[in-house]
Amino acid sequence: MNWLTNFVRPKIRALYTRKEVPDNLWHKCANCEAMIFHRDLEENLHVCQHCGFHMRLDADKRLKMLFDDDDYHVIELPKVPVDPLRFRDQKRYTDRLKEAQAKSGKNDAIQVAHGRMGGIPTVIAAFDFGFMGGSMGIAVGEGLLAAARLAVLQEAPLVVVPSSGGARMQEGILSLMQMPRSTIAVQMVKEAGLPYIVVLTDPTTGGVTASFAMLGDLHIAEKGAQIGFAGARVIEDTIRETLPEGFQRSEYLMEHGMVDMVVHRKDLRATLVRVLDLLGRPGPSAEIVPLPKPEAEAPAMTAKAAPTEAEPLEAVELEPASPAPAQPQSGETVEPAPNGAAAAVTPGDRPER
Repeated sequence: MNWLTNFVRPKIRALYTRKEVPDNLWHKCANCEAMIFHRDLEENLHVCQHCGFHMRLDADKRLKMLFDDDDYHVIELPKVPVDPLRFRDQKRYTDRLKEAQAKSGKNDAIQVAHGRMGGIPTVIAAFDFGFMGGSMGIAVGEGLLAAARLAVLQEAPLVVVPSSGGARMQEGILSLMQMPRSTIAVQMVKEAGLPYIVVLTDPTTGGVTASFAMLGDLHIAEKGAQIGFAGARVIEDTIRETLPEGFQRSEYLMEHGMVDMVVHRKDLRATLVRVLDLLGRPGPSAEIVPLPKPEAEAPAMTAKAAPTEAEPLEAVELEPASPAPAQPQSGETVEPAPNGAAAAVTPGDRPER
């Protein structure tokens, strides 16, 4: 055995060889480009601790963050036809679906689960932007309908967390038909008298914004989320004007009345629990106390003093009415009197009859 080759050389190589570092230990912020350790990022709910930028979350992390103690059940969604139009661009649509399913481990861009939030039974439908940009196809429409039926069956509020680039172009008109179908799902929940809340995350665009994402009883947006229909560049090219700063961001939309509130991710769960508690109360918790009725005012009287119960009506002296001023007859003149006194009438020359 050569001890130089088998013992000394490996020791020397180990001193000068760099150890491979796993790629998932450090993450780069897309806004400030700061490097963040993965444990710090998870503790901060994937929010940059330097600039406050809210990074995108997949559906699993959304559900774990919102439900009580990670105790929830994901339902199986109805099966839908695969590649109904046999679409192909650079790749076949079926190959794209297989790649997205293998990468994310999900069947499609939506997950529906039921559990409790603050002890309140709740149904949540969360989107995953990592699955083909969270695009809305037939499977997403079926998932929203299944979530609405489950909410009505359990008499629970429905919370939808969209994160999508819009309709899925590979399914053509069938993808656009999911817009009215998702509207029907929202109407089912509202007709049952149940709360429907939308949590707008980055990004929420296209046909998702034009349908169920803007039909909520309450719209809560994360800080800095992009929300709109068409892209900012497309709008600038169309209207040929420069858009204002912060256009299509959640803070801008709240200032213009399209979003009800903008919430930091760390406060999102507490805000949803408080809202669900307020909307889920059947009635006021305190006892209703009737207000005293206002006393009717007595009608005004022209008498000098109003009669009392012990004083008869005959004992009340009424003020004499002021005499009407004398009307001059033919041939008489009226002289004005000072201090508002009655005018004196002096006889004039009367024609003899």
